[in-house]
Amino acid sequence: MPKGMNQKFKLYRLAQIMLAKTDDDHYITMPEIMSALKEYEITADRKSIYTDLRDLEALGIEVAGEPVGNRYHYHVVSRPFELAELKLLVDAIQSSKFITERKTNALIKKLERLVSKYEAMKLQRQVYVSGRIKTMNESIYYTVDAIHNAISENKKIRFQYFQWNVKKEMELRHNGAWYHISPWGLSWNDENYYLVGYDSDAGQIKHYRVDKMLHIQMSGEKREGKQYFKRLDMADYAKKSFGMFGGEEQKVKLRVENNLAGVIIDRFGKDVMMIPEDENHFTVNVDVRVSNQFLGWVFSLGEGVKIVSPEEVLERMNREITRLIRQYMSFRKAT
Repeated sequence: MPKGMNQKFKLYRLAQIMLAKTDDDHYITMPEIMSALKEYEITADRKSIYTDLRDLEALGIEVAGEPVGNRYHYHVVSRPFELAELKLLVDAIQSSKFITERKTNALIKKLERLVSKYEAMKLQRQVYVSGRIKTMNESIYYTVDAIHNAISENKKIRFQYFQWNVKKEMELRHNGAWYHISPWGLSWNDENYYLVGYDSDAGQIKHYRVDKMLHIQMSGEKREGKQYFKRLDMADYAKKSFGMFGGEEQKVKLRVENNLAGVIIDRFGKDVMMIPEDENHFTVNVDVRVSNQFLGWVFSLGEGVKIVSPEEVLERMNREITRLIRQYMSFRKAT
């Protein structure tokens, strides 16, 4: 590139140098700035650099100079994100199950560009906090984007839905049939993204794991089911569905040991009314979609939680317990 062309990028290169090489704990001197510019084949005198450092403020980059001995030390004063804020974002990305490993690394690399090279090293140490299982569907980001676009344009979507088989292969459900759904929202539940929409053929609200949706397309048809979503609280919908499994919504009364109050609040929120029963127990009435997943949640809490009513839910729990006993008794006999 001709020398004159390099000079045109002086302010841009100066911004790069200041952002990459300085922060609250790391400074750069005027000779070091001139040397760094020289690496880009850009020559500059002190006076023009002083002017350029002031001009950076118009770009939102505030630079401060502090006298240290017989020299001034320069550094970037503020950035769009503080290091602590970026660490939170990195942790959120790393811990998100629906973001693939490759996309996780790419996103974190982009966040590293928002801080100096020294602070970027601190972010890198955050990357390895968790070895959790990640989704393998690389197209999930485009699927989420397509859903948002369809919602904003009030259009239906069509997609295929898959499940994993025992050979660890993607297997299209319903022989590859296309699902035609009116999208109304996205829900985050049990570390997965779900599309919540209206199925016109079934005449009911349904939800779908976003990372299991393939080949999503926007339809030319307008969305349906608005009347159902007018009275639907999306957060409440997710709260009532254990593992986002369906089931008939019922009000269930639970008898709970006091030491499990935190478990109840975590699951149903602080607004839930806990009525003291005796010194060691309280009762609570919760609206849930009764499914085997809900029964499994109650079962996992052992003697600490007991279903009191309604009778049909209590009977369903007893049937499930009987089935499990038979299943494992027969397994023991077989082995």
